[in-house]
Amino acid sequence: MPKTRKVAIWDAPIRLFHWCLVLLILACWITESLGWMPLHFLCGEAVLALILFRVVWGFVGSDTARFGFFLRSPAEALRHLAHLPRREPDTEVGHNAAGGWMVLGLLGLLLVQTLTGLFSNDDDSFTEGPLKHMIGKELSDRISSVHELTFTLIEIAVALHVLAIVVYLVLKGHILVRPMILGTKELPDTISAPRLVSPLAAAAILLVCAAIVAAAVRLL
Repeated sequence: MPKTRKVAIWDAPIRLFHWCLVLLILACWITESLGWMPLHFLCGEAVLALILFRVVWGFVGSDTARFGFFLRSPAEALRHLAHLPRREPDTEVGHNAAGGWMVLGLLGLLLVQTLTGLFSNDDDSFTEGPLKHMIGKELSDRISSVHELTFTLIEIAVALHVLAIVVYLVLKGHILVRPMILGTKELPDTISAPRLVSPLAAAAILLVCAAIVAAAVRLL
């Protein structure tokens, strides 16, 4: 067995983003189901701020957070999936070739979901998104249909994400959740540690993103 060491692969901002997003998506679903629409809109705005932060962090953040670091060709993702039944050590630094595309897909769906929510309406509960007044009723109805469909796609994507975690554990013996909690992973000595950016930079970016969302919702 090669010598291994504990390596920090996920920075605190990415881990906090991940788990806050999980809680906020759940909160969005619960508040909509119970008809708590003012709170639902607040949760949606928080999700939008997080997504904007993640997009920016994907260009200026730590190595494992950067899109250029973990996004690989579709062909490489398919080759990775073809080797899925093969039991082997987990030496990935960050997302694997297939997981990177799953992350991008989820971010895209959540961005569409939150943006459409700003302009949507619900005739049954007499509620409107905070920016619905900027467009006509007909266009808002169409956007509302997209909003509803996108959430169904998000549910499917989340189910696939959870299923992938279970499959990797059963078939390959890889525990994917633990590094996202602790931030570290046992890797061979021959693998270089990724560069991690200061959490203070992430906090500043998040504050700016939250301010942009708040200003857009309340001033437009």
